Amino acid sequence: MTFNISPPDSANDAGIQAHIDSRLKPPGALGTLEATAASLVRILGPSSTTIDAPAMLLFAGDHGVAFEGVSIVEPSTTQLMVHHFLEGNAAINVFCRQADLALKVIDCGTLTAHEPHPQLVSHRLGEKTAPFHREPAMTMEQLDTGFDHSRRLVDELYADGCNLIALGEMGIGNTTSASALMAALTHLPFEVCIGAGSGVTPTIMKRKQDIVQLGLQRHAQSLEDPRLTLAALGGFEIVSMVGAILAAAEKGMVILVDGFITTVAALCACRIAPEARGYLIFSHCGDERGHRPLLDQLEAAPLLHMGLRLGEGSGAALALPLLRSALAFYYEMASLEEAGLTL
Repeated sequence: MTFNISPPDSANDAGIQAHIDSRLKPPGALGTLEATAASLVRILGPSSTTIDAPAMLLFAGDHGVAFEGVSIVEPSTTQLMVHHFLEGNAAINVFCRQADLALKVIDCGTLTAHEPHPQLVSHRLGEKTAPFHREPAMTMEQLDTGFDHSRRLVDELYADGCNLIALGEMGIGNTTSASALMAALTHLPFEVCIGAGSGVTPTIMKRKQDIVQLGLQRHAQSLEDPRLTLAALGGFEIVSMVGAILAAAEKGMVILVDGFITTVAALCACRIAPEARGYLIFSHCGDERGHRPLLDQLEAAPLLHMGLRLGEGSGAALALPLLRSALAFYYEMASLEEAGLTL
């Protein structure tokens, strides 16, 4: 599957910056908010002055490596958390309601299928991935199906007027998969890429490191191609996030990235289609060990630094009001000239 992505139009970058500098404030006084405004205006163009019908896409999937002693949490927790997302009482539900952000929960492949629910989208690619240190996590057919599912979902949202998607994830064991992908795509030492995830003991951390190292060795022949790397080491929810990023970039939508797992998906998407980078805004830098060097690989300046390590899309939901504020100051703030001031 291919995506036809053009980078955001940068022809008016100088004009955008001049407009920001001419607002009723000293140049640069709004810090990172100014760069955020510039990115949003570049992506959305002059005809879209607000964030319209934003959607949080929370992708859930189970991992074969979750049964290999890489987490303090039972694999069944993925299922339990999806239940709470649909019940409306998890952290992401609270933050989405606060931010007026619609939530869709996408079952990409959990151990058991869920009962139908208005907020549930069933895009199951299987019950769980294979343990990637023994065999590829999934087939290329599953990867392409995941991309296709996400493209159709994003196309539907776009047709309904959505111009921003936020990304969230849930999947016990997915920090192990994401760490392996990061190590494969960046060639950084795997110790830099592997963190504590949900909080693990030294014994479990050693197990995670061993599994990542084994996975990298086993799939060494696949690691020069980002799609093959994603199929070999990824998760169903990670693949689906990559597909959503590529599809949203193809449509010219803003993509608000959450924490470590979603940033790995962003890196995968940019390795497949570098033009997608211009549509990404990074909500925060979390406490997972690999998140800061991962953001550095993408030359990303995250909006928030709050020590978050929950996932679920929580950081993206918390950052959305800042994006609204960035567009509001750009379009609604008076200019220095209008105020009769010069700096």
